[in-house]
Amino acid sequence: MTADTPRLLAADEPAPVRVTRPGGTSAFFLTCDHGGRRFPRALGDLGVSEAEQARHIGWDIGAAAVAQMMSAALDATLIEQIYSRLVIDCNRTPSVPSSIPEISETTEIPGNRALSPAARQARIDEIFAPYHDRTRALLDARAAAGRPTVLIAVHSFTPVYKGVARPWDIGILYNRDDRVARPLIAVLGAEGDLTVGDNEPYHVGDQTDYGIPVHGERRGLLHVELEIRQDQIADPAGQQAWADRLVRLLPAAMARLGG
Repeated sequence: MTADTPRLLAADEPAPVRVTRPGGTSAFFLTCDHGGRRFPRALGDLGVSEAEQARHIGWDIGAAAVAQMMSAALDATLIEQIYSRLVIDCNRTPSVPSSIPEISETTEIPGNRALSPAARQARIDEIFAPYHDRTRALLDARAAAGRPTVLIAVHSFTPVYKGVARPWDIGILYNRDDRVARPLIAVLGAEGDLTVGDNEPYHVGDQTDYGIPVHGERRGLLHVELEIRQDQIADPAGQQAWADRLVRLLPAAMARLGG
């Protein structure tokens, strides 16, 4: 941040990064890029109604709660970003248009239109960069200590997108490296009560994702991205059920991998 860049977050506003169990003993390392839905006070509501902010366009509903339960059960480090993806999407390279969207699904985001370079840079400097710098530092420390790491990015998806229903209960996402994805898809499929998406409803790519390509692929870490159907994790009971299932099945998938 330069002297000419306006401050985005006030001194009394929360930091964008929340780390739980930084010294967790598990090899699993959890991230939640879209866990929060806060707006910095300086931005108001970006011209978006409360009802729209609460939808998928504002955050990954239920994802943070599931990740927190998984962290507790596994003794796994969890890093979360607590501001809304409408402020800046921490799973996008800042140079792509969807990083600070002017429209999300069919909803216009008036407060993101015609941003000055300084205003855009403030969002990068105060939210995006601290989140990924802290993730990088935690992963560097694990590597320096010789600790094994399996990166698990926890997300959720809306059951209907632009009027089209999605059939999956969970999606397992990957890009160039499917080492964790393949056995995880197998053990989830063996449950018998799930429709599992293989790179559905999204797939990981360099233009559409940041966490897996940068923190997983570039480091050569074992990794996978989870996309859980939001209507199944909208309440504590559903969140606990999915957390319990994933806590049981992730080690089973790793056992199939031989790790």
